Amino acid sequence: MKPRPILFIKDGCPWCREALSFFSEQGIEVDVQDVNESASAYQRMISVSDQTNTPTFEFGDFVVADFDVEEFVDELDQRPDVKEALGLTMVDEDDY
Repeated sequence: MKPRPILFIKDGCPWCREALSFFSEQGIEVDVQDVNESASAYQRMISVSDQTNTPTFEFGDFVVADFDVEEFVDELDQRPDVKEALGLTMVDEDDY
């Protein structure tokens, strides 16, 4: 079983809704952690990203903090190994 990426969110965050929609459209299952509901999720997000903004994405050593989808795809383009592991080989930043 391959590990699922973690998406740290805050309820009501428009960028979080956009990220959730993106991952759903791409067929990527993420472990959604609402940092307002869980102190441990909040602490985990801070420990992996050194900041407190959402959305924050964690997948192994690949962490993208405080992003919109275009920024996420741009970061992903720098890591073809992660892009492939997530099954997003056809996603292009020009699409977002």
